[in-house]
Amino acid sequence: MQQILSPVKGFILLFLSITVVLTGIMIIDAPTTIVLISAGSLIIILSLIWGIKWNDIETDILQSLNAMFKPILILLAVGMLIGSWILSGTIPVLIYYGLMILTPAIFLFAAVFICSLMSIMAGTSWGTIGTVGVALMGISAGLGIPPSYTAGAIVVGAMFGDKLSPLSDTTVMASAVSDVPLVEHIKHMLYTTIPGYIISVILYVIVGFQFSGQDINKEKIDVIMSTLNEAFNLNLILIFPPVIVLFLIYKRKPTLPVFGTGILLGCILAVIFQGSGLSEVANALNGGFSDSTGVKAVDEMLQRGGLNSMLETTALLIAAAFFGAPLRTSGVITVILEKISEVTEHGKTMMMSSLTVHALFFMVTGSYYVTFAVLGPMLKSLYDQFGLHRKNLSRTMEDTGTTLSPLIPWGVTGAFCSSTLQTPVTEYALYAPMTYLAIVFAIVYIFTGYGIAAATPESGKQNIYKGGSSKNM
Repeated sequence: MQQILSPVKGFILLFLSITVVLTGIMIIDAPTTIVLISAGSLIIILSLIWGIKWNDIETDILQSLNAMFKPILILLAVGMLIGSWILSGTIPVLIYYGLMILTPAIFLFAAVFICSLMSIMAGTSWGTIGTVGVALMGISAGLGIPPSYTAGAIVVGAMFGDKLSPLSDTTVMASAVSDVPLVEHIKHMLYTTIPGYIISVILYVIVGFQFSGQDINKEKIDVIMSTLNEAFNLNLILIFPPVIVLFLIYKRKPTLPVFGTGILLGCILAVIFQGSGLSEVANALNGGFSDSTGVKAVDEMLQRGGLNSMLETTALLIAAAFFGAPLRTSGVITVILEKISEVTEHGKTMMMSSLTVHALFFMVTGSYYVTFAVLGPMLKSLYDQFGLHRKNLSRTMEDTGTTLSPLIPWGVTGAFCSSTLQTPVTEYALYAPMTYLAIVFAIVYIFTGYGIAAATPESGKQNIYKGGSSKNM
């Protein structure tokens, strides 16, 4: 049987790990990858000193890396997708017509709406951010919209759809590990998701008014559009790859083959319409689009993508696995859950503890694939014990996992968003209110009892949620 540490040692490890991460990132300002590796090394050393076997730690590290492997492959595929779509003219043609149609006043509202619609239909925030999101960032640069505003709107739209789409892997996974019917899970999430989304949309409308009164730099937009027109053969056929990718994702085809199809189409169109040679295509897939148009604003929009652009983020995800795995091996999470079970007297305390533990564990590991799989099965018995419906748990995991994920710089989704949109998490976080308001509303509901579902009568559990009324949706 695998050994776990005592409660005191477990809490010491947790405290030290959080201290090292916060000190390294916020005070020393060291690279996040190095901070996570350093914190992970400290945890491993102390765990070994306290009797944890290296083989057990190594096994969990490899399991964590295995969980990260698919996101890493998708990350690398997105890098190649962006490089091929810029070289082919697909992203330039989207930017061109976006500048022609959209105005600064409605741009942020349009951005969140477009991303929401695509993400709901396709069930993927990554696919939305890596395709439409990149084009919207280019359009915003031409319209003079700050990148932090645009990135925030893109993230809110993408996460809204990802969270509420029945096609989303996170939505399916959260309901599955909690043993909650998918439709019930989605309906219950509306309580915490819709208010934050509405507030976000109102923010984008208000900020849009700020730009409605200013003169559009028509000359700058004309320069950008004419430069794009001269540098690329802007044919409407170039919109074909995003349409195909969206259709395949909607049909629930596997993500990697779908992105592979998009990359292949981009390469073919680059050869046919832009006259690119195979060497140029290969270089774009590896290092991104590197040609200079002679116009700085256009070059800043287009010189991106490729495998190389994602390598730093890949290293970050590997470091996150190295950091989070020994915490699981040493039994830190098990110790915390045992303490919750010991001190919890009613449902309100238990739900607040569950929310805190999942949020904390997620901030440490940065991966909902890990937290959902580990904590979901462990926490659901507590909800049964207090006569609370398990859809309260599945909603809590999404509020403190899926929705929060773009705000964790070393996490899988946060690293992807900042790399793909070329905007640091710290810059767009304030302009993506839904990502943190979901937790705020979740806490309000816990303390008021509103939106908290009691267990179904068939379960035979009596609702003992003290201090607030329970209301089923």
